[in-house]
Amino acid sequence: MNRSEETGFDVRIMNAATVLLLLVFCASLALAIMRWVANRSAFSLQGITVLGDTSHSNAPTVRAHVVSRVKGSFFTVNLGQTREVFETMPWVRKAVVHRDFPNRLRVQLQEHRAAAFWGEESEPRLLNSFGEVFDANVAEVEQEGLPRLNGPQGQSGSVLATYRALEPQFSAMNLAVDALELTNQGSWRIVLNGGAVIEAGRGDLEEVGNRTRNFLKTLTRVVARYDRPLSALETADLRHENGYAIRLRGVSTLVSPSPIH
Repeated sequence: MNRSEETGFDVRIMNAATVLLLLVFCASLALAIMRWVANRSAFSLQGITVLGDTSHSNAPTVRAHVVSRVKGSFFTVNLGQTREVFETMPWVRKAVVHRDFPNRLRVQLQEHRAAAFWGEESEPRLLNSFGEVFDANVAEVEQEGLPRLNGPQGQSGSVLATYRALEPQFSAMNLAVDALELTNQGSWRIVLNGGAVIEAGRGDLEEVGNRTRNFLKTLTRVVARYDRPLSALETADLRHENGYAIRLRGVSTLVSPSPIH
């Protein structure tokens, strides 16, 4: 390599280094300016606009659960973390957070729609319309006549789907399902509003639905045979292969003992 070539190579290196340093300087300057702007009082968060489902998410609730946990300015606030903070509120299922220039946040909420109580009566848990379990103050439930559903962990969606399939069958006969349980052994138990307990046995939704449908088709004739109303039903066991067993209030299958003379 001759002297002119070496000189040209050195110049190119120096030019590249100069451009690199200039880019680093510009980036640092831009970052410094952004930080300076972000920390101006004009961009400090001044409020949060809450839209969407707000039946249980009023201003006092938002202040108590959210405001003190939202950090940063309009530019620096972490929208993902803010969303998670909103979703820790008792009735909030989903939150979508946006920036509103220059100093506000806008949050769209989707609340849980209670479809049933979940678990034991002592547990403050509810089931939403998607079959998801959530914790909330059950005293705030607005819907009346919610059933109580129960089952193993991870089966809430299946239990809700089964309830939705069975409930219309009973409603058609003016009977109401108060509770439905999937036991740990995989068997279904139905409790009616009059206290009657129906053991519906094992199986998927189709099997249990068919078993229940066949039972209800003949129930009216069976209770009429003993001159009793449907409300006299106390228990029913559908786990028999070719039929079912029932107990009716006021009907005994025991033979009365003969009087002693």
